[in-house]
Amino acid sequence: MANAASGMAVHDDCKLRFAELKTKRNYRFIVFKIEAQQVIVEKVGTPEETYENFTNSLPADECRYAVFDFDFTTAENCQKSKIFFIAWCPEISRVRMKMVYASSKDRFKRELEGIQVELQATDPSEMSFDIIKARAL
Repeated sequence: MANAASGMAVHDDCKLRFAELKTKRNYRFIVFKIEAQQVIVEKVGTPEETYENFTNSLPADECRYAVFDFDFTTAENCQKSKIFFIAWCPEISRVRMKMVYASSKDRFKRELEGIQVELQATDPSEMSFDIIKARAL
């Protein structure tokens, strides 16, 4: 337990689902949680789901990792998409949980090749749709 940062396992399903989001666009988002020293998939969102559906799937009092496939149109009227990695760590979550998520984040993120934007949020306002949109452009 003392070596949680380097000993955190990543379930193969995490990498598989992320690859499907990236290449096949099967999902709009994926929410991951740490359970029993392993990162697992907690929820996936269908391509039709919105950013609001995604933010509503994050617990108010527990940390999570998530990826969100954000579609947007550039000023030149080009359709684009960027994959966001979001480290959700609400202020009211337990200190131990925050420490485990913070110490495992970089290692987990390295497992997911193709992330274009990283965002850390402790409050819903820090990952509002406007912020996502501004970071994508």
